[in-house]
Amino acid sequence: MRILLCTDTFLPEVNGVTTVLATMRDGLRRRGYSVFVAAPDYGTPTADESDLRRLAAIPCPGYHQVRLSWPWGRGLSREFDRFAPDLVHVITEGPLGLFGRGYARRRGLPLVSSFHTDFPRYAARYLGEFAVGPTRAWLRWFHGAALLTQTPSGITCAELHEMGIPRGTVWGRGVDAVWFHPSRRSSSRRAAMDAEGRVLVLHVGRLATEKGVDTLVAAFTLARERLGDRVRFCVAGDGPRTELVRAALPFARHFGFLDRQTLADLYADSDIFVFPSPTETCGLVALEALASGVPVIGANAGGIPESLREGLTGFLVSAGDARAFADRIGELAEDAVQRGAMREAARAFAVGRDWARELDELESDYESLRWTRLAAAAPSTWPTTTSVG
Repeated sequence: MRILLCTDTFLPEVNGVTTVLATMRDGLRRRGYSVFVAAPDYGTPTADESDLRRLAAIPCPGYHQVRLSWPWGRGLSREFDRFAPDLVHVITEGPLGLFGRGYARRRGLPLVSSFHTDFPRYAARYLGEFAVGPTRAWLRWFHGAALLTQTPSGITCAELHEMGIPRGTVWGRGVDAVWFHPSRRSSSRRAAMDAEGRVLVLHVGRLATEKGVDTLVAAFTLARERLGDRVRFCVAGDGPRTELVRAALPFARHFGFLDRQTLADLYADSDIFVFPSPTETCGLVALEALASGVPVIGANAGGIPESLREGLTGFLVSAGDARAFADRIGELAEDAVQRGAMREAARAFAVGRDWARELDELESDYESLRWTRLAAAAPSTWPTTTSVG
């Protein structure tokens, strides 16, 4: 079977979507599928650029890590025709995803879409509540053409149905429990971070408004006031608010984006993972921390509650409640026995989210749609703000 993947984000950019997509591509190839990826050009080739079409891209205004392509008028349809896909999967709702959506409709090919990013909540935070209705209308229109829309949590899937996107299914919440493993823990690396004999508290994620960085800054500050020299803090990630976070947390170590190996080592070297983002459809970094045997203190919002077991693998805290986050950090930092029990439970939970099972389900979905014509999907009328939601 030949699968065309269209995405507006891919390696070497590091985020949850690119991690899931790279796992999809590599897993499908190992299982005998032919896969072709259309993605933006970042100017830095990855180790494997085979069956990958890079499109010239420019930095997104105000957020240079995101790259925007213009796929129209570049002969891309002819390249897709030469590949002759049996199914098109659009991963994102940007220009390349939109082009892939149109290509599938023109050729009458089965179309699958993914919903990884909670754009309505992003719109509310960045533009105001007035932007939520038009954003939902756009998403209904975009995903309404798909025979199946994959999203990584049951909570988000229910929100899609409420929004008027009826063919949602839960997929994509796996973690590589072999790569992210407690055995990577290193006393020498911890000593180099001045964390030996102390509790190392870690945050990994994009440093942007919608990710709860204000809560993170306040929680780390309050926790340090309580715990003093007994704790070390680390922040890994980049984004529009990087400089603000660095200035507000001068006592923390700041790493920026890390390669996959360094990140896995940092997880394993840590003792507590803090993730205050209220807009996650899954929260892959939380799963990576759990696989590394690190208890997670996460926001009780979005898809995070499906990746945590309250009091067993970590704690769920009301989104935006910096004091509650700090209190949970303090509780775990001062209770080595509880941390140890949570480390074991975290690892056991993550092992049950292995990617092999997710890829089995992906294969099943693809095969079930292989001979379905796109005409069976919902009409592709232009979005309006008067429909459901």
